[in-house]
Amino acid sequence: MSTPRPAPDRYALYSAAAQNVEADLDFAKALYRRRHGVAPRRLREDFCGTARLACAWVRGGRKREAWGVDLDPQPLAWGERHYRQALGAAAQRVQLCRGNVLTARTPPADMILALNFSYCIFKQRAALRRYFRRARAGLATGGAFVADIYGGTGAITATREQKVIRRARGPAGERLPPFRFTWEHAHFDAVTHDVLCHMHFEVLGGKRYPKAFTYDWRLWSIPELRELLQEAGFRDVEVHTHGWTRQGLSDGIYRRVDRFDNEIGWLAYVVGWR
Repeated sequence: MSTPRPAPDRYALYSAAAQNVEADLDFAKALYRRRHGVAPRRLREDFCGTARLACAWVRGGRKREAWGVDLDPQPLAWGERHYRQALGAAAQRVQLCRGNVLTARTPPADMILALNFSYCIFKQRAALRRYFRRARAGLATGGAFVADIYGGTGAITATREQKVIRRARGPAGERLPPFRFTWEHAHFDAVTHDVLCHMHFEVLGGKRYPKAFTYDWRLWSIPELRELLQEAGFRDVEVHTHGWTRQGLSDGIYRRVDRFDNEIGWLAYVVGWR
């Protein structure tokens, strides 16, 4: 009789459901190369959690270096065990830093990425502007700060979106069991733009992870981010968003835009250049 496999933990499920680090890194790398004609080498991942993105960056080239910054020791320790140590000798080119992004000091980076809407933890303009100033100070001349943002009519209502993920791999390349991922927009305040969100996971026929992750954010708008980045000293600020297929789905190709029509839901990158 075979021994049942242990259920994957919430960080493995999060990585499979909510991250596409290859697409994020491809976008950032192409962005930098178009502007400077050379590939970036040094990357900093703010609010890095498990630092999956920073480790994937280093894995992609022998000359690459990365830093990951996060306050929470638990995901950092998980990322150390499952991602950084798996790099072997290349692990020396990744530094995981437990600290506050408002005070962290790292060598000048070619790119700083703040993804998965993590900066939305800052709810006041002064706090977010301070973070953007610190990020700018952490960039080399000509460096890029990249943040993602979501919006649309569905982003300002209480909703639950579910999908079943049947083919996914864990941190060591192991196949994960099929699981259901639920993104819950539990509450939105029209006055403050405070939003409360939850991630729920359920392994089909197995363990449930209700409220595996909870986010208490302010849902910022693109004009607000552009203005705050400019106030923080970024000289050029760009917006990149995806197009749509005939079926009404994202085509996954991000293009620089000056305007786009609102939809039920959309994703975009906001980029500031030092």
